[in-house]
Amino acid sequence: MTETLHKNHDRYFIPGLSRGLRVLEIIAEAGEPLTIAEIGKKLGVSRSSAFRITYTLEHLGFLKTDKSDKHYELGSRILGLGFSYLNSQGIIKTAKPLLEKLRDMTEVSSHLAIRDGEDVLYLDNITSNTSFVSNIFTGERRPIYASVLGWILLGDLTDSEIHTLYDGITFKKLTEHTPQCIENLVERVRNVAKDGYAISRGFVQRGGSTITAPLLDDIGQVIAVIDISGPDSAFDFDKLQSFYVPAVVDTAMEISRSLGYKG
Repeated sequence: MTETLHKNHDRYFIPGLSRGLRVLEIIAEAGEPLTIAEIGKKLGVSRSSAFRITYTLEHLGFLKTDKSDKHYELGSRILGLGFSYLNSQGIIKTAKPLLEKLRDMTEVSSHLAIRDGEDVLYLDNITSNTSFVSNIFTGERRPIYASVLGWILLGDLTDSEIHTLYDGITFKKLTEHTPQCIENLVERVRNVAKDGYAISRGFVQRGGSTITAPLLDDIGQVIAVIDISGPDSAFDFDKLQSFYVPAVVDTAMEISRSLGYKG
């Protein structure tokens, strides 16, 4: 798509601001902390220019350094902006009171998550009021292929699309439940899509359990997932199918209808 520039673009455009925002993108895309030299090289500026930009962004809270003070990563302020944007889109505001109700009903922490590329990204964490607290926090990412939340989030992709997403990627074995190949992942995705929910008992971490269900948009596409998750000691497994599963599935349906789903 060709960008149409304002007739006074050269007058209004602020190069310094553009470079600062580009630094944030560079670090986000790298997925790991970067040195000033690495930032300057990727940005195409001198080390001194890169230092002034990173110094300013760090001073404002958009960047932070590691213990060595040599590597820069995104700071809490930029992450806060990101979550403010997501919150403004409505899904977090819509889901939160119902997730709180689910948490209170089950006495287990509840969560909201979406797919972001190859990751499950947690948007909200409603912490249990009991001592059985999950170790998941807002903003955390986990690999889709290893998580029941991820299997549900992949449910609307075709087999070919899943193969393309993971072409050339080696699955890291987290537990004995982790899919070992793309074909195994596709099988898991199709099974949970058929059931309409998924149960994990030690799939990602031993001693932890999760029950998850999809959130659907107005045409029935999976746009997010919710779950209840915590240590095994937080659950009464005799009530798994009679209580916990219906509670999660019904809450997911209530949120979906609030988001426009008509089914």
